Amino acid sequence: MVEGSMTQGAGQGPGMWQGGDAVAHEAGAQGAPGHPAAHRPAPASVHAEHTRTSAPSREETSAPSRDDGHPDEPDDGYTPTERDLPVVDPSATDEGREPTLVDLAAAPVTEEGDGPLYVVGDVHGYLDELRDALRDAGITDQHDNWAAGNTRLWFLGDFTDRGPDGIGVIDLVMHLSAQAAAAGGYCKALMGNHELLLIGAKKFGDTPVNSSAGTASFQAAWLLNGGQHSDMERLEDHHIQWMSRLDAMALADGHLLLHSDATCYLDYGTTIEGVNDAITEALQRNDADETWDLFRKFTKRFAFREETGSLAARELLTVFGGRQIVHGHSPIPYLLGEPAANGAADTGDGGEDEDAPPEVTGPHLYADGLALAMDGGVTMDGKLLVTQLPLAD
Repeated sequence: MVEGSMTQGAGQGPGMWQGGDAVAHEAGAQGAPGHPAAHRPAPASVHAEHTRTSAPSREETSAPSRDDGHPDEPDDGYTPTERDLPVVDPSATDEGREPTLVDLAAAPVTEEGDGPLYVVGDVHGYLDELRDALRDAGITDQHDNWAAGNTRLWFLGDFTDRGPDGIGVIDLVMHLSAQAAAAGGYCKALMGNHELLLIGAKKFGDTPVNSSAGTASFQAAWLLNGGQHSDMERLEDHHIQWMSRLDAMALADGHLLLHSDATCYLDYGTTIEGVNDAITEALQRNDADETWDLFRKFTKRFAFREETGSLAARELLTVFGGRQIVHGHSPIPYLLGEPAANGAADTGDGGEDEDAPPEVTGPHLYADGLALAMDGGVTMDGKLLVTQLPLAD
């Protein structure tokens, strides 16, 4: 079942703002014809985990060690228990000055407010599509500035890879975060597996990591999963810092917001704040294997699609709160099963499969109404979803 997206038309016009598994390979998410994306062969030592044919089982792995110690780096004043998310001041690039962090007012883990609540699915570097979708929803104006007052906007992660301008997407989200806060609303973001992938590729490169498929590296995985050289060339320290501090989950108006349709969050704690702190601390340790383990867990999918999907969804809601899970990560065409059954995917040679994925016009409600999927499959020539919650009946 595909529910219609709740969007309202807004003024159109040219925007003036300009933003700047080797082993966990995600099947079927390569760029669609007309969407520039990387198609690079995986190294021989790298195994691609295809997800079109069946849902991957949850690995019985223990949570990362908490006693590895922190790296020998100066403390920048951040403590994991503070839920404020710093953003980069977009005006701090004048006259060669380094970007500075602007601390927004601390907000509780449970995000409540009077303004309307919107969520955005996976963007994957498709900046123009994001700009159009935000304007159509009335969230930004023709110059890509915040125009939604006290609206609350959540991005569900995966800003980069496969599409042409992942860094531009990140810059726009940070730009809107500062403007929304000043207008009495907020624009916040969750961490996706591609944020972990880009962080790992930047920090650890070709460093070998422990993998069940043999020798692997973040660099190989990043390239296999659509990493764009133009993004890496433009990636700066403040982008890494921003991504590393993103929360993994949040609760807004009874909606449990996640990136991945997976139960791996339970490996990191039993409260939203505990999970967010544990993942932030894991990234701060700068350990390649620990970061790789986190990335691999975030690539798991389809936990709420199978026969026991509603039970898995209910388990997360019971532990973390909320009445409905809202997630990205798995493109709706794959959740619907048509590509998985017919083998439809990009052929890798510029051609198209005979079986086209189903058209997506809005979020997909499933698992007895306990899960709402928001990845419209923009990398598959689908739709970048910007949706107001709750959905209309």
